[in-house]
Amino acid sequence: MTATDHLNRIVEMFASAPKEMRLQALLDYSRRLPELPDRLLDNPDLFEVVPECQSPFALIVEGDADAVHLFFRVPAEAPTVRGFASILHEALDGAPADEILAVPDDFYLKMGLREAVSSQRLNGMAAILHRIKSHLPPQ
Repeated sequence: MTATDHLNRIVEMFASAPKEMRLQALLDYSRRLPELPDRLLDNPDLFEVVPECQSPFALIVEGDADAVHLFFRVPAEAPTVRGFASILHEALDGAPADEILAVPDDFYLKMGLREAVSSQRLNGMAAILHRIKSHLPPQ
């Protein structure tokens, strides 16, 4: 299964859920975001801040064309952004760079989140995916 396939399954799950359940599903994902490895905990300067996000958000993209690894620093007090980061991590972490590049830039719009989160948060989601893609190794 490709990263896009995995992401599409998550998108379909959100889109098919009743409107009132989508925010809850996003909050559930927020609790799944993996903790940072010890080597990154004391090195905040290694992270790139995504200023378009309303909440503090920073990331690291590591790896090569065969396997990309994602690390996100986002506070627990920002559960919707953590949820989105967790979805990206679940679907994209470990995927080849070309599969991540194939992810549609606006995939999250099909999740039906417009009713659950603000447009500013949706803009932040777009910026996160854009930053990930901009740091992928050359193909």
